[in-house]
Amino acid sequence: MADLLFCEPTELYNILNQVSKLSRLAEPNYLCLLDVRSKRQYDESHVITALRVKKRDHQYLIPESVDLECVRYCIVYDSNTSSLELCIRRQLEEEEEEEEVEREDKEEDTELLPGPAVEFGQILIHFTRQPVYVLRGGYECFSGMYHFFRTQKIIWMPQELDAFQPYPVEILPGRVYLGKISQACNAKMHKDLKIKAHVNISMETTPYFIGNADKLLHIKLEDSPDTLLFDYFRHICHFIELHLRLHSVVLVFSTRGISRSVAAVVALLMHYNEETLKRSWAQVKKCKTNMRPNRAFVAQLLEWEKVLHGEYLTDISEPIY
Repeated sequence: MADLLFCEPTELYNILNQVSKLSRLAEPNYLCLLDVRSKRQYDESHVITALRVKKRDHQYLIPESVDLECVRYCIVYDSNTSSLELCIRRQLEEEEEEEEVEREDKEEDTELLPGPAVEFGQILIHFTRQPVYVLRGGYECFSGMYHFFRTQKIIWMPQELDAFQPYPVEILPGRVYLGKISQACNAKMHKDLKIKAHVNISMETTPYFIGNADKLLHIKLEDSPDTLLFDYFRHICHFIELHLRLHSVVLVFSTRGISRSVAAVVALLMHYNEETLKRSWAQVKKCKTNMRPNRAFVAQLLEWEKVLHGEYLTDISEPIY
């Protein structure tokens, strides 16, 4: 039997924005996102690609269109679940769809029950191999943080998922994002994420912050084994940390967003959190699964670890690097 765990809103955001060659949402066994709110609430708006869970005789129905045993991520959400424990829930005599009736005329009784997402999650763990996740804070929290991922669209065609444009992944929630040059040039993503500064580690340029050294750090380096990014680590960290103190959102990017920019954000986390290369690497890997800094950058990050901690603490000969 699989585990039932919490999924933070930023984790779901990053899961929605993973890529291989195309968006991973196009992979049939990648994500099963399930909405257990009422039909009225679902029709009003829901998270992109979410399926509504139906009920029959007050029992949740397992969606037949998904092979739950093969799904990598199975995530359930309701309106605002914040605990996996039992919670007090009101039981109304009539169904939720009849809420327009005057509430004063209804009798309510209170009992200890799990929230709808937890209740359905406890059913799903018998059908999956991977853990089932309950979205912490539910739809209310997620849609408040990522309003641009709300939709009324119910059916997604394969070609629409192929064409889906992922957003930059979130490294520090609401503060630091990691992406590629095309995302840095995308006006809608810029507006939605409220980007106020760029760290551009590529030979290309974008239309934003040209000539403004306070908001643009442009490090013109190629992605090659001969490139020395180490010399810029301290400057990158100071630039981003200054913007963190100013509460402005920073996008770090390179051409493809998998090597130079990844090395930069790993170096940032090592400095900002006073962490080892191993722990910072794992944090970024969780946010961006296709990260792939070249070997020279990995070696330079190890040297950065020695600068910060006075010794080498990470074994970069391990396969994960």
